[in-house]
Amino acid sequence: QVQLVESGGGLVQPGGSLRLSCAASGFTFGLNAMSWYRQAPGKGRELVARISTTGTSTNVADSMKGRFTISRDNAKRTVYLQMNSLKPEDTAVYYCNVDRGGYNYWGQGTQVTVSS
Repeated sequence: QVQLVESGGGLVQPGGSLRLSCAASGFTFGLNAMSWYRQAPGKGRELVARISTTGTSTNVADSMKGRFTISRDNAKRTVYLQMNSLKPEDTAVYYCNVDRGGYNYWGQGTQVTVSS
């Protein structure tokens, strides 16, 4: 079955960096676009970034553009989110996502806390 396992979250000071990873299994990874979402306390889940099957096309939410980069390694079945210049408002649980035929699969999430 589809499984998405995120890692790499943690506590970081404002201005710092983190790289999140999402290891995928249970489906043909290279044939599916992948996304990262986040959910801050008391807020809805929002799209952070999306990457095409080959990685040649990416989209990052406006508020994170220039700071966050999404990438993938199809040989390793892994998608990454590089987060730089982190701000306290980036504090959230970050989720890996794949949409397969209209059904969304989610990982368990990884907590990112930006605080001094």
